[in-house]
Amino acid sequence: MTYVVTQSCIKCKYTDCVDVCPVDCFVEGPNFLAIDPEECIDCTLCVAECPVEAIYADDDVPEDQQEFIEINERLSKVWPIITSRKDPLPEAEEFSTKTDKLPLLIEDVG
Repeated sequence: MTYVVTQSCIKCKYTDCVDVCPVDCFVEGPNFLAIDPEECIDCTLCVAECPVEAIYADDDVPEDQQEFIEINERLSKVWPIITSRKDPLPEAEEFSTKTDKLPLLIEDVG
């Protein structure tokens, strides 16, 4: 089992999860974080740290967000590793409760 970042992270990008990850499995894009399934050790520490509840075990990803399993795997191969906490995006509070944010995901690194 691995953990997966889902749509709640889009346009928020809180990095509390990065601070507690013992193996540096998070990668960072312009407006989203993802987890590298090859590096994740299933420690669960990140789950409780996410203020928008965006992280799920792959077996528990909501049915309407299953595509995020593939998105995390794909983006973890191209985005850089993030190893320390950063400020959330300026619009994080506004977007923290929004749903259906997949169209807002920016995949390119820049």
